[in-house]
Amino acid sequence: MGMQILEVNMRLPYKERGSILGCLLSKVGGRIRDIHFHPPDATGMSEVRMELIGSKELIQELKKLIKNGKVSFKVLSEA
Repeated sequence: MGMQILEVNMRLPYKERGSILGCLLSKVGGRIRDIHFHPPDATGMSEVRMELIGSKELIQELKKLIKNGKVSFKVLSEA
């Protein structure tokens, strides 16, 4: 399985966002092409949308990091 350009949407508790993103950057730092942060909603959940070069295995790792949130992704193209 080759590398793909993925759009990853994460819904994270706003209070945990910094520590989760710190772990995430150490794993995928150089592979992030674009990232957008959205402010928290009324329930305290913040959305982070990023475009990165990776594989479906990377998504599984991200899901392990985010215990109190949600991760969804779609493949934009083959890298």
